[in-house]
Amino acid sequence: MSKRRRVMAGNWKMFKTLAETRAFFSAFLPLVRDVKDRDIVVAPPFTAISTAVAETQGGAVTIAAQDVSWGKEGALTGEVSAGMLAEAGCRYVIVGHSERRQFFHETDDGVAKKSLAVLAAGLTPIVCIGELGEDRDAGLADEVLRRQFAAGPGSLTADEFSRILMAYEPVWAIGTGRVATPEIAAAAHQFIRGCAAETYSAGHAAALRILYGGSVKPDNINGLMAQEELDGALVGGASLDAKSFAAIVNFS
Repeated sequence: MSKRRRVMAGNWKMFKTLAETRAFFSAFLPLVRDVKDRDIVVAPPFTAISTAVAETQGGAVTIAAQDVSWGKEGALTGEVSAGMLAEAGCRYVIVGHSERRQFFHETDDGVAKKSLAVLAAGLTPIVCIGELGEDRDAGLADEVLRRQFAAGPGSLTADEFSRILMAYEPVWAIGTGRVATPEIAAAAHQFIRGCAAETYSAGHAAALRILYGGSVKPDNINGLMAQEELDGALVGGASLDAKSFAAIVNFS
């Protein structure tokens, strides 16, 4: 088996009030108390970050933000900087999520700039790439992944690259109920790792942790995690329920 430490991350998207955040952690934390061999990350909305940090203080769960500005500070109404997120207690930041690309027109260049801002603040970016359904159906999945890799994470220095995580998100499998088979996911992860080896080195590729995101649920997590190429999961809807996310985190 791979020696890379697994990461189980939940992305709450635009869900949960402060009261719901507290209720989630009071139910969730006892269920994952014994987890030692993998990292657990939760990304609440910006408004709930401080609450989530307070609820998880001193425990095994670390908090992520769902997005970040590439700017340090300034006249950027509505934006939040990496330094602000670090001060609020975040340790990770999701960058380039498919919904940011799809609905907010985020570009590969923007993903690269945000990744640099996150690294400069001492945080770990979880950089997402993935193809649309029409790309895959047209046989262009690898081409899209190569382009997103090259212009985003592949534009970092080798040292910067060694400090990021990546997530493969087949857009056609997010919230659609259509799941990439473990084999399809593993092939995509292998391809991304190949891009890392070409751009940097075999060592960088071997050390890179790539999470899988796309309709991950308690009933498919074991099949996905049986693939050595998958270093964890980026979980959407199933991370909103304490029991269901705990079942995913506790996969055996």
